[in-house]
Amino acid sequence: MLPPVSLPRDDAPHNDLTEWWYYTGHLTASGGQTYGFELVIFQGNRQADPTAYAAHFAITDNGRNQFRWSERTASGSQVHASPGFDLNMNGWLMGGSNGHDRLTADMPDYGIALDLSALKPAALHNGNGIISFGPAGDSYYYSRTRLAVAGTLTDHGRPLSVTGLAWMDHQWGNFITGAGGWDWFSIQLDDDTELMLFFLRDAAGQPAVPYGTLVDTTGHETALRPGSFGQQARGSWTSPSTGIAYPSGWTITAAGQTLILTPTVKAQELNPTQSTGFPYWEGDVTVTGAKTGQGYVELVGYH
Repeated sequence: MLPPVSLPRDDAPHNDLTEWWYYTGHLTASGGQTYGFELVIFQGNRQADPTAYAAHFAITDNGRNQFRWSERTASGSQVHASPGFDLNMNGWLMGGSNGHDRLTADMPDYGIALDLSALKPAALHNGNGIISFGPAGDSYYYSRTRLAVAGTLTDHGRPLSVTGLAWMDHQWGNFITGAGGWDWFSIQLDDDTELMLFFLRDAAGQPAVPYGTLVDTTGHETALRPGSFGQQARGSWTSPSTGIAYPSGWTITAAGQTLILTPTVKAQELNPTQSTGFPYWEGDVTVTGAKTGQGYVELVGYH
């Protein structure tokens, strides 16, 4: 039996096969411009090899209707970990503890320097913070579902003061991803509630057990029963660079409500051939329907 999650101790890196710290969020500049952002650092431990790291940074520029991303890699000697986490990917910085975090990253045309502060306790998914990837192994998984953000976004050399909301996922365990895939949804509603929905597919591409979590206004999380929530694609988008056809736009049913998710920009695909090695779609979406809000969607394992 796996030991329970213990925070803030488990904010720190572990010695398991796979781990990641994953931020997505929505920023508004003082002039009214809106952006989505993604910053993730992956950690991998394989036998006696040095610890390996990969990082992805992406900006969705809604005003320009464009998406930009970049990737970096590093070995264990280049990444420092301390109480909490303090990760340095050749100048991309990610650090924090107990929901008080700092992110710094840059690429041609865009950069961020952001401070984040959790407005709710961490949500432990599946009731205990442990989910199963089936034969691939089990994963610890918690989220900080509503982080207040303030800082600077640099847009084509121009520094802009920004505020907004972010979401942070932390997963780790002795599992290896690769076979199958998943659709993941993080939804921050304007009524101060959040939803996490995770639809896993097995190596044959068939649906596996889905996971869903509802976080109420007080921060209390409720694990949703499989069969009580679902998703339906409303359209598709085909990548001109990889030729992959992804779902695009979704009808979500969960917690007795129907929500419509619409990408702010259709082309939000990353193809990180120099790091993790497989393409995926990770995008900023708006939420309408029974309630309004914002979210992020991740699509992995499409061909």
